Amino acid sequence: MFAVTNVDDIVILAVFFGQAAGRGAARVVLGQYLGFAAILAVSVVGALGAGLLPPVVLPYLGLLPLLLGVRAAWHGRHDDDDERSASGGPTALAVAAVTFANGGDNIGVYVPVFANAGTAGLIVFVVGFLVLVAVWCALGRFFATRPVVARALARWGHVLLPVVLIGIGVLILLGGGR
Repeated sequence: MFAVTNVDDIVILAVFFGQAAGRGAARVVLGQYLGFAAILAVSVVGALGAGLLPPVVLPYLGLLPLLLGVRAAWHGRHDDDDERSASGGPTALAVAAVTFANGGDNIGVYVPVFANAGTAGLIVFVVGFLVLVAVWCALGRFFATRPVVARALARWGHVLLPVVLIGIGVLILLGGGR
């Protein structure tokens, strides 16, 4: 379930790690954990019946990656803005925002599963998913550090990131959060 709902994160993580180029890898990991923790929190609350985010709101989460992508495209390759830290690479908050915004499908899948898992099952899912975030980060970093991929990301990452973010935003908006 984790892999299916997060397969698109591998591409995003590879791009973020490619932008970080080793200097900001910890920020990428922190951001991924912050964003995924927010997804888990909303899913757990939703499973407990509080309905923190009604289904009608989920598609609008697509606005966040869409706007981040437009902003990244507008500022271009060498601009140092709020989404890039002073030492290069994305900020943890930018990674967290994209991760959370891209989590509508996660929330849609996790809420019903968590609602039927019971307390012990819920704890196992949450702990297991948090461990798998580390695996996902390692895979994203692995892909970003392959010489062919690293060269492509260095050359085209400034184009790829906006395209991927805008694409994810549009898919979330059009897909109704599914």
